[in-house]
Amino acid sequence: MVKEKLIKKQPFKGKWAIISGGSKGIGKATAKLFVQLGGNVCIVARTLETLNDAYEEINSLKVNENQLVEVISCDMSNMEQVERLFKKHIKEFGVPDYLFNIVGISYPDYTDKLTIENYKFHMDTNFFGQLNPILTVLPYYMERKEGHFINMSSISGYIGLMGYAAYTPTKFAIVGLSEVLRNEYKQYNIKVSIVYPPDTDTFGLHEEAKSRPEELNIIAERGGLMQPDEVAEVIIKGVLKEKLYIHAGSSKIYWRLMRLFPKLVHKFTDSDLKKARKKMGKKI
Repeated sequence: MVKEKLIKKQPFKGKWAIISGGSKGIGKATAKLFVQLGGNVCIVARTLETLNDAYEEINSLKVNENQLVEVISCDMSNMEQVERLFKKHIKEFGVPDYLFNIVGISYPDYTDKLTIENYKFHMDTNFFGQLNPILTVLPYYMERKEGHFINMSSISGYIGLMGYAAYTPTKFAIVGLSEVLRNEYKQYNIKVSIVYPPDTDTFGLHEEAKSRPEELNIIAERGGLMQPDEVAEVIIKGVLKEKLYIHAGSSKIYWRLMRLFPKLVHKFTDSDLKKARKKMGKKI
């Protein structure tokens, strides 16, 4: 019902959004909803074939003939590519009103099993994959004194769980970066939002499950699972309200608990890990 009310209002009519990670999962769901609400979108991802498939889905949802859907095949961790391709898009279509940074990967493992290359890969994709487009678009936002960055963190952006030693620091980093941007560029009327989704039923989550330590699989069974469309609606509603923190599902409860009662949260996470290891027959 809420979605239908939003569609009738067409709040993004005439607006542009660049959505990195827009060919799958939460990114694609967000692009679809943005178009349904009257906006123009450019989806960005590495694989052109996947982008073209997503384009067909998104383009079919246009509510008026003047809307545009564009694609950019780009490695978001490569600043040279991002600058060149984003500037080309901006020259042709103008500065995007919104930059959604919905990129990220997660390949969990025991901390001592991860290599330095694993850590760098996570940081390149999850942090620099969001920083590069931000730095590219930022001068345009400063010049026109308007714009909105929407950056993707996670519940792992404020709680550290075993198995996520390479992933969690990248999500903490996104929170720190976003907080700085909010403070430093408020005078330019630049808005910043940080999205904290829980586990979401996406291709990325299914890939992550393949490398998870068994303890983490057992712990994850207790958590809820959201669908990409559900998370996308939460994101869009939060963006329209210009919220700094956008929480989906259980993330807001855990976020508040972590801020107010961190020792209690640590007690719960330690207990969950102990139970999981006991279930596996591990003594440690």
